[in-house]
Amino acid sequence: MEMHFDQHISRQFNEDLESIKTEMLEMGGLVTRQVADAVESLANADSELAEKVLRIEEEIDKREMAIDEHATLIIAKRQPAASDLRMVMSIIRIARDLERVGDEASKVAKMAIALTDEGTAPKGYTEIRHIANAVRKMLNDALDAYTRFDVQAAMSTLAEDEQVDMDYRSAVREMVTYMMEDPRSISRVINVLWTLRSLERIGDHAKNICEQVVYLVEGADIRHGHEDKLKKVR
Repeated sequence: MEMHFDQHISRQFNEDLESIKTEMLEMGGLVTRQVADAVESLANADSELAEKVLRIEEEIDKREMAIDEHATLIIAKRQPAASDLRMVMSIIRIARDLERVGDEASKVAKMAIALTDEGTAPKGYTEIRHIANAVRKMLNDALDAYTRFDVQAAMSTLAEDEQVDMDYRSAVREMVTYMMEDPRSISRVINVLWTLRSLERIGDHAKNICEQVVYLVEGADIRHGHEDKLKKVR
């Protein structure tokens, strides 16, 4: 009887973990779509699509709060230990990063509306699309690595952030030079610079998700440039 009770509790616990993981991955899918739509709205001067991106932000906020509440209940009721606790903590952290990705996507959508209202396609769209494609791939790959508990895939994706940072700095230099040569472009270029900054931040959040994969599988916290721990994982 006692063994049956323990098995029942264990099954419920596993179902709780699987449920909250599913909630987080569904949130990830929604955020990934939001980023894609935000960039598309900018590239096509589609203010209607940009408005749709802004409306989704509230739904993403609600999902993060629901995941946070669900995780709190799991910890309080089940008191998970070791790898199970790491699973819950990683989901909380990833949901927080996904919410912030949603915030950055909303900023891109707002820039799309502003640039559309100005009526002139500014220099910088090529750079925006290039960096946007890179960070979208990072975000997709990071979530896929989490789904498969694949540390090597997470590490490969994490390393891509360095290239994104280099491309971002290069694009900023080009935009500043363009702005200095043509002062009439200042307003438009500033919007482009803020868009590039938001995309670079999305790459940072994808990197954070990769770090959570390592934390979940290996139990190693490689945040904040802990190179010694990073080498051990490799």
